[in-house]
Amino acid sequence: MSQDFDSKVVVITGSARGIGFGLARYLASAGAAVVVNDAGLELNGSSGDPGLAQHVAEEIRRQGGRAVASGDSIARPATAEGLVELALQEFGRLDVWVNGAAITSDRMLFNMTDEEWSRVIDVNLSGAFYCLRAALRHMRQRRAGKVINVVSTSGLIGNVGQANYAASKAGLVALTRVAAMEMIRYDVYVNCVAPFACTRMTESLKGTTPEQQAYLERARRARVEHIMPFLAYLASDASDGITGQVFGARGNEIFLFSQPRPVRSVGRAGGWTLEGAQRAVDTLRPGFTSLETDLELFQYEPLV
Repeated sequence: MSQDFDSKVVVITGSARGIGFGLARYLASAGAAVVVNDAGLELNGSSGDPGLAQHVAEEIRRQGGRAVASGDSIARPATAEGLVELALQEFGRLDVWVNGAAITSDRMLFNMTDEEWSRVIDVNLSGAFYCLRAALRHMRQRRAGKVINVVSTSGLIGNVGQANYAASKAGLVALTRVAAMEMIRYDVYVNCVAPFACTRMTESLKGTTPEQQAYLERARRARVEHIMPFLAYLASDASDGITGQVFGARGNEIFLFSQPRPVRSVGRAGGWTLEGAQRAVDTLRPGFTSLETDLELFQYEPLV
């Protein structure tokens, strides 16, 4: 694997902690040059430690790797352009971009404030858009590149109290699809991954039932290090041609998620009446999706 990454330059947002941190160290140990970006925010987006990214880059360099740091927030559009320039100035190229930065500010939808909504959307969705735009402009010119967007089953399936976070991650899935469609002609491949791993974000989750809480305790056996090889695969040349997909990774298990497509249809010549619409819905009812949360859908033990 080291031969595959010796010439690669990777930008990873949100890489001072959690999954981004694990991937930065993993790819650096495989030979990649890494731009470590992290504003050092607390989980809810409040001020934290702006020096965290520099500490991670220094650790990678002490271990013989190549890394530079940026503590700028991706919620500002200029940060994305600056990260591209930093990669080019320090390492001469840009091959892989990983959108991993995210915050959460959980509250029931009817109690959520404007600021709690916009703060999460600004980082998780708008920030990812700014980064995608900057990275794809460069990759389009080079006619090569890989993008990995870190999403969440909260956005794919839903979770109580996470309207802002779920909306941001569902939006990132949509961005992934559009980017993949637009960039395939330039040999740039864009995918997203919903990771399951014990991080400060998953530690903050609380089950709303004893069954959910028991699942969370079991699920935390899935560690960051379990999913690094799959993320590295998507960043490597070996994954050329794979694009627009929604993957998941939990422990030693890899998922491919379905994406919205019609599952049933009903038609009526001459249009609908109220009674006809009722019969149509009754016909469609067996295809309804239940209101399971992501904590209820993945109740079985992680494969670790």
